[in-house]
Amino acid sequence: MRPRPGLVLFLLAAVAGLFFTGWSTLDFVQHLDRQTHALHCSFIPGLSAPSADTESGCHVALMSPYSSWFRGLVWGGVPAALAGMGVFGFLVFRGASIALTGKQDDPRATLFLFGATAVPVATSIVYGGIAIVALDALCKLCLGIYASSALAAVGAGWLWWSSRSAALADAPRVDGLGWALGVGEGVAFVAVPLAVYIGISPDFSGYVGTCGELVAPEDRGGVLIDLDGNQAGIPAVELLDPLCPSCKGFEDRLTRSGLGAQLDRKVALFPLDNACNWNVSYAVHPGACTISEAMLCAGERADDVLAWAFVNQVDVRTRAKDDPKAAESMVLAAFPDLKGCVGSEKARQRLNRSLKWAVANQVQVLTPQLFVKGRKLCDEDVDLGLDWSLARLIEEVR
Repeated sequence: MRPRPGLVLFLLAAVAGLFFTGWSTLDFVQHLDRQTHALHCSFIPGLSAPSADTESGCHVALMSPYSSWFRGLVWGGVPAALAGMGVFGFLVFRGASIALTGKQDDPRATLFLFGATAVPVATSIVYGGIAIVALDALCKLCLGIYASSALAAVGAGWLWWSSRSAALADAPRVDGLGWALGVGEGVAFVAVPLAVYIGISPDFSGYVGTCGELVAPEDRGGVLIDLDGNQAGIPAVELLDPLCPSCKGFEDRLTRSGLGAQLDRKVALFPLDNACNWNVSYAVHPGACTISEAMLCAGERADDVLAWAFVNQVDVRTRAKDDPKAAESMVLAAFPDLKGCVGSEKARQRLNRSLKWAVANQVQVLTPQLFVKGRKLCDEDVDLGLDWSLARLIEEVR
C-alpha cells in the first residue's frame, strides 16, 4: 500500500525529533566527566563545529534548572532530552507499525497516533514558554524539537482525517484496550531509558568536600557583604563578579534548588576587570570594578545592586568596553544615592581589601566559587551538579 502523505510527513518529523533530542542528550551526557564542553548549537548538528559560547541559547538552556530532572538523586539529574528521545522513538515505532501493517486507513489506529503527538506538542509549548519567559534564550536544537513536534502533529492529524474519510461506513471509535496498550508502550519507551540512566549514572560522592578550603577566612578588613541575612543558616562565602554571566546562572540555580535558604551567605567581590584587579591582565568583564564598588557603597541594599547588575550585565559590559565611565553613569542612574561613594578613594580601598582577602585565601582567578564552612564546592559542581553536590556538602559540614 502506498503510504499517505500525512504518514510520510509524520514519520519524517518523528525521525527529525529523535535526531534533535539525541544530539541534545549527547551534549548533556558528555558533561558527566565533570568538564566543560562545546555544544552542538545548530539546526544541523554534526555538520557545523560545536560552539563553546557560554552565552549562547543552547548553553543557557543546558545549564538551566529545566534541562534535567531528579537533580538531587543523581549528579546533573536525568536529561529531559532523554525522555524526549523515548517519546519520539515511540512515535517512530507506532508510525512504522501503521505503515508496515497497512493500518493507515484504520481510523482508530491513526486517531491514537494523532493523540500521541499531544505529548511532544504540549511539552514543546511548556519548554518554549520557559525559554522565552524564564531564560530569555532560545537554542537551535530546542527549536528543532519544537518544529518536529508540530509537524508530527500536523502529519498525524492529516493521516487520521484521511483515514476517517476513507472509512465513512465505519465511524471512528476509540478502542479502549488498544489505547491502554498503546499508552503502556509509550510509558515503557520513556521510563526504561530513564531508569537505566539513573542506574548507570556515575557516583561522584568522593569529590564532595575535597576541592580545597579557605586558609584565612577571617574578615578583618570588613570586606564581606551579607547577601541574605540568614543568620540561622550555615556560614558560606561566595566569590562573585557582578557582571559574570556564570555568576548570574549560579545564583539562579542556587535559588531554584532551595539550598540557598540553608546558607548564611556572604559575598567576597572579585571583579574580573583589570581596572582594579591586578590578578587579571585584561577586562574580562568591563565595568565590573565600578559595579563592585557600587555594591560596597550600597550597604544593606547591596543585593538590590546585584540584582540590577544581573539584569543589565550585557548592556553594562558592552557600553563599558568602549567607555570607561559608562558603568558608573548607568549604576548611578539606577541608584542616585550612591553618588559621591562610587569612584571614591574609600570605595576603591575597600574593594582592594576584598581582592587581598581573596589572594590571602589562595583562591583561583575564577568566578563563581562557593565555600561552605570554609570548604569549597568543586568548580565542576557549580552548574549541572549543584543540587546533588551542594546538598551532600551541606550534610558533611552540618
